[in-house]
Amino acid sequence: MALLIWPCVVQADAITDITTAAAQAFARMPQVKIVDQIAGECGANGAVDPRVAYCTTGNIILVATTARGLPQTPYLLGHAFGHAVQVQHGIADFALREIRNRPTDEVMLRGLVERQVDCVAGFLVHRAGLPELDLADLFDDDPLTNPHWGRDPLRIGPVAVVALDARAQWFARGQQGDIAACAPGEFTGMGLVRALQN
Repeated sequence: MALLIWPCVVQADAITDITTAAAQAFARMPQVKIVDQIAGECGANGAVDPRVAYCTTGNIILVATTARGLPQTPYLLGHAFGHAVQVQHGIADFALREIRNRPTDEVMLRGLVERQVDCVAGFLVHRAGLPELDLADLFDDDPLTNPHWGRDPLRIGPVAVVALDARAQWFARGQQGDIAACAPGEFTGMGLVRALQN
């Protein structure tokens, strides 16, 4: 059984707050689908993150019912929306071109993609009016070492391991509310600034 959360839903919880903030900030944001389990959806299996995943094929973010109410969920959902912003506004295309042109730099480039997504997640937490979060208080290590976004089948989605302190730094940067600050290395924030609706 699945439940779709639309941006106009009035229920006050972190999932609704982040979803609403994303839809108000950026065009073409995915629907959020609450599912009993992510495995079995969009080609996901047990290797895919079991809490939150973004299926680019259907432009849907999957959230497991077990993730509702967890203190980590605002970050995880914001992170999924960060990937959606990159995909829907051409930033992911730029990153993929760079990865294909410079395969020896793939690990570094994927790390930059993840840092920018973490910053967007922080920006969305800020826009949603949620209290600031410190990832070091929520996780002991990199929380996203499994595939958590990509086309169907999700089980072969890209993976980039990023140190928790780096994720926490970029997430905290986003929570300051300036999307232009989400510019790690070669990935400027200009694409995000152009994508921002207001």
